[in-house]
Amino acid sequence: MRIISGKYKSRRLKAPKNLPVRPTTDMAKESLFNILNNTYYFDSISVIDLFAGTGNISYEFASRGTKTIYAIDAHFGCIKYINSIAKELELPINTYKSDVYKFLEKTSINADVIFADPPYDFEEEQFLKIVDLVFNKKLLTEEGVLIVEHSKHTDLSSHKNHSYDKRYGGNVFSFFEY
Repeated sequence: MRIISGKYKSRRLKAPKNLPVRPTTDMAKESLFNILNNTYYFDSISVIDLFAGTGNISYEFASRGTKTIYAIDAHFGCIKYINSIAKELELPINTYKSDVYKFLEKTSINADVIFADPPYDFEEEQFLKIVDLVFNKKLLTEEGVLIVEHSKHTDLSSHKNHSYDKRYGGNVFSFFEY
């Protein structure tokens, strides 16, 4: 895993092998950040990274200047790894060890970008529950975007807040907005 751009451009990070993760590929991540780069100034947004895993997406935002980042994951090892990298590189990442659904139900944090990378084997209803919680709890800013990463075998386009999809190999990013 590597950081694509920003202060830590080309920095390689090696996550422990015992983490239950599937990091977003560099190609897909680079494409996603090209889209976001045309919409946001990274130094003036806030981000919530759901199912943060290794912290791959959080590091990319931090390297590009985002100062308010929340990384949420239920696995202690993932949170421990994110905290160690954030400390080592002095990145502004706040971690929460929590079930993502419980976090979404309880939080009052608003963000400009919410990124969710749940396990690909989730049922469609589990993906859509994330979307519903984000919009029902008004966790996005007015101009914000929720991005859900999933496999090409999952279709989330029926949701009323769905804007568009971007496909990269077997990965799909579904974008949701007000």
